[in-house]
Amino acid sequence: MTLDTASPEHRAARPESKLRSYARLGNLDVYDYYLSIFVAASAVLVPLSSAQPGTVPMLVLFLLGEVATIVAMVAFDDVTGYRDGSDITNYSPDDPLRKKLRKPLVAGTLTEAEALRFGWTMAPLGALLWAGALLVAPHAPLWMVAGMALTWVIALQYSYGLKLSYHGLQEAYLVALGAVLVLAPCALATGEFSGFLAVQSVLFGMGVLMFGVYSNTNDVDGDRAVGRPTVAALTSARGNALFIAGLSLGEFLLGAVASAAGIAPWWFVLLMLPATALRARQFHLGFRAGDVMRARKTGFLVHRTSVVLLIAANLLVGLA
Repeated sequence: MTLDTASPEHRAARPESKLRSYARLGNLDVYDYYLSIFVAASAVLVPLSSAQPGTVPMLVLFLLGEVATIVAMVAFDDVTGYRDGSDITNYSPDDPLRKKLRKPLVAGTLTEAEALRFGWTMAPLGALLWAGALLVAPHAPLWMVAGMALTWVIALQYSYGLKLSYHGLQEAYLVALGAVLVLAPCALATGEFSGFLAVQSVLFGMGVLMFGVYSNTNDVDGDRAVGRPTVAALTSARGNALFIAGLSLGEFLLGAVASAAGIAPWWFVLLMLPATALRARQFHLGFRAGDVMRARKTGFLVHRTSVVLLIAANLLVGLA
């Protein structure tokens, strides 16, 4: 049953164009997932002479398919958040830090039917584009084909249909999603699995997760009200803070252990220190200064810094 608390006057208001509203529905201004293609490209195109035919078209098609799939995922997430009332709670008038226009269904700039049509248009488009990437790719290892297919299916069921994020493991899926977005194009380009690339892919996934967990911290009341079991909703404020502290420390230790074990170059952990320092600042802002939304915003800076450093690491290795 759809929870519709908007008045007719509110729903009729259209302060912006439909195109802008659809862009908001797809979160196109949050491009951080799509930075994965630059990490992958730096790993498989340097030096350029080593790239196999079909690699560049594959990367382009994979990126376009990634955009379409994730846009569908977040559109369906907004439909569910609108239906169960959690978005109405989290973007209520008494929360001035959350702009209601970011949620077109709550703002009344799109209808539920329009949002669903948009999602069901983008979802098959994503599948077709990824199929095209497989067709032109130099390699198509079965394990990664299966991984891409599973990623696509779960993305559509993340908070719609089976609503997997409403049954736990939301945080684990976000890491896995980010990791696949790096590993898949690399596997399609080389046909191989690399320990160093695996480390990079998990670090990329951690970046995606870490602005998500701060959002969950802010949205804890709305998530608890609808039974969405994020860690923030399931634990106390202290328990959630310890969880995020553990994630932050684990992110650093992953690079440190990889460097120490020879999986990554010895200098990799040192190269990543700027991102580590920013991550510590993010935690301070969120749980010492008590400014969760500023900490969430800092998470985007941390992730983008990490991506630049991962690209730099690949360039150093490729040009050595």
